[in-house]
Amino acid sequence: MRQVLWTVGAGVLGVAAAVSAAASGDAPSPPMLGFSAAAAQRQALLEQRFDAQLSPADLRAWLRRMSSAPNQVGSKHDQVNAEWMLSQFKSWGWDAHLETFYVLYPTPKSETLEMVAPTAFKAALREPPVPGDRTSTAAGALPPYNVYGGDGDVTGELVYVNYGMPDDYKMLARLGVSVKGRIAVARYGGGWRGLKPELAQQHGAIGCIIYSDPKDDGYWRGDAYPKGGWRPAAGVQRGSVEKMEVYPGDPLTPGIGATKDAKRLPLNEVKNILKIPVLPISAADARPLLAALGGPVAPEGWRGALPITYHVGAGPARVHLAVASDWSRKPIYDVIARIEGGTYPDQWVIRGNHHDGWTFGAWDPLAGNIALLAEAKAIGGLLKTGWRPKRTLIYASWDAEEPGLIGSTEWTEEHAAELKKHAVLYVNSDTNARGFLDAGGSHALQALVNQVAAGITDPEMGVSVRRRLRARLEVNGFEKGAKDEAKRLAKIAATGGDLPLAALGSGSDYSSFLQHLGITTLSLEYGGEDDDAGIYHSRYDSFDHYLRFGDPDFAYGVTLAKTAGHTMLRVADADVLPLRFAAVAEAIGRYVKELHQLADRERGRSQTLETLLDADAFRLATDPTRPVGPPARESAVPYLNLSPLDNALVRLKRSAAAYDRAYDEAATAGLDVPKARLDDLLRGMEQTLLDAGGLPGRPWFEHLIYAPGRYTGYGVKTLPAVRETIEQRLWSQADRYSTVTAEAIDRYSDRLDQAARLLRR
Repeated sequence: MRQVLWTVGAGVLGVAAAVSAAASGDAPSPPMLGFSAAAAQRQALLEQRFDAQLSPADLRAWLRRMSSAPNQVGSKHDQVNAEWMLSQFKSWGWDAHLETFYVLYPTPKSETLEMVAPTAFKAALREPPVPGDRTSTAAGALPPYNVYGGDGDVTGELVYVNYGMPDDYKMLARLGVSVKGRIAVARYGGGWRGLKPELAQQHGAIGCIIYSDPKDDGYWRGDAYPKGGWRPAAGVQRGSVEKMEVYPGDPLTPGIGATKDAKRLPLNEVKNILKIPVLPISAADARPLLAALGGPVAPEGWRGALPITYHVGAGPARVHLAVASDWSRKPIYDVIARIEGGTYPDQWVIRGNHHDGWTFGAWDPLAGNIALLAEAKAIGGLLKTGWRPKRTLIYASWDAEEPGLIGSTEWTEEHAAELKKHAVLYVNSDTNARGFLDAGGSHALQALVNQVAAGITDPEMGVSVRRRLRARLEVNGFEKGAKDEAKRLAKIAATGGDLPLAALGSGSDYSSFLQHLGITTLSLEYGGEDDDAGIYHSRYDSFDHYLRFGDPDFAYGVTLAKTAGHTMLRVADADVLPLRFAAVAEAIGRYVKELHQLADRERGRSQTLETLLDADAFRLATDPTRPVGPPARESAVPYLNLSPLDNALVRLKRSAAAYDRAYDEAATAGLDVPKARLDDLLRGMEQTLLDAGGLPGRPWFEHLIYAPGRYTGYGVKTLPAVRETIEQRLWSQADRYSTVTAEAIDRYSDRLDQAARLLRR
């Protein structure tokens, strides 16, 4: 599982780091954030010693070992990998242990998909071996399945629903086609997979099939595997359809860790599992089903790259779909390693990546996990020289991320009180490959990430990864047809200032840290020049595929280890936590502006509809055959009171600027400030943005600035409580959450003001 982000980056400092940045072609950065001048020089030398221990040969050997057998939850090799990593951490000098949880994980016992009319066809539901891929013949992988769909045995007419997103159902309604009592077939893409069967279920479908169209990730994009990297005709994308927008993690233990004796919900009370059967299939299995459909020809945007005329249905194709699963609980194994801080042991800097996959998982997730291991080994090497971090370092390799962020969620729920008290940062990664830096997270980290990225050289281009990213953003933004967001990023890149972090939605293990506990969070990866998307969640996500199409010489594995490792070491050893806040105010200001624009659009849409309804009312009033009673009217959009947000934003901008100014003055004077007291204020900044009641209808998600959308899956919704209530036309709730969110922003400003006063002392 992964979250694709708008990339960002930026620069490192101190004398040695400034030399490195200049050598890589990036402009010199400001002084190293969080450090006095003397400490910055020592830190730059420490990072050079860290880098010298990173070995591409290590990464290659680890990836080959860890991806040599299937790694799905419940597999023997998943446990073997966890135990092997535990021994590695211990050998490198870490205090390490396995933390085991017991989670509901349904695995397929039997699956059937066959067309019974107008002709007979039985789907293969398997991925055959590929020449040259050594693990594609290995035993032990489960057949393609979608975890947390319902069991069922249904037969019905087939309806093609394109990507199966909300707008697709609006188009079906215009075409006069319904999925009620029928089986929906959707293609992957266009939105998160879990929304496809969820929306089908909401519209009355009795089952859902999800297939991979070659236009999206197969031969339309490039040569199919093994000739090229893209999905072969028989390749299948597995994946979770758990309703993670309600809550992620073990479905039976929302809000608490799934320990052996935890209190669990009865299965019939679980809110994030679907009721209808769901099955993923290949393009090869989908082609006969889609070719047998009649009804309207699909709209142009619905047509994929199969050599057929795409029809919507319903029927005459009728299919029989049956799924039966083993709904038992299975153990999962989080590997937790720790190095106690020498100065501030009660401040925790946490790093994570998951180790479970849908099958072999070389790209997703092991390419990121081996970078984490490389960092841990290099830090162990630093320990042997007598160095010890000021703050406590915790490295974690999570299990069961793929079915629903389970390993990280259960750990954070089990240790929630400790984490809220001690955690100062969580750094996440997932997939990784050749290409550009991708970074998202809490905007107070934006300056730090820019400094780190300016001091790391891109292995292909010989310039800093920040400079390379800056050029990429400019090119993307000035291309013909570029979207508004790409144009905005291009303008920022062209100014030479800090590149912005993306806001985080969902799709990887950062979710529980940021959106449930309010811990300052960063997500990092590289990619964009690889051909891994075509084998996503298939048995062809293998070591052999990654060697050819991912990161052949493991240079970007080393680059990720440098990027995440420098970030961890900076935060672990900084004199004061390296945060700046102008970017927070800028980002929230943009989100508030978007809310105003959204409210204006809704008001304009309502007024247009009201005019049409008034015209319709006149027509009906003069029509002698009119029905009794007035025509239905949509309620007009009232005036939405967003002024609490506007006022909170004005104060936030003032408070952020005052803190950043006070920090600059204190840094110039050598950072002779009450460091422990300042850190305590900064550590809790993100938690001020939580609301204990959570988002409307989704109490697990407490963060009022960032959340996955209710109907966007992984995609982020900023200021989500206000934005989604406006989108759902819940006007009184929108007003209420405008005030609730503004109060949270004011709490954030309160802390900033206190921190600025400490700096000025």
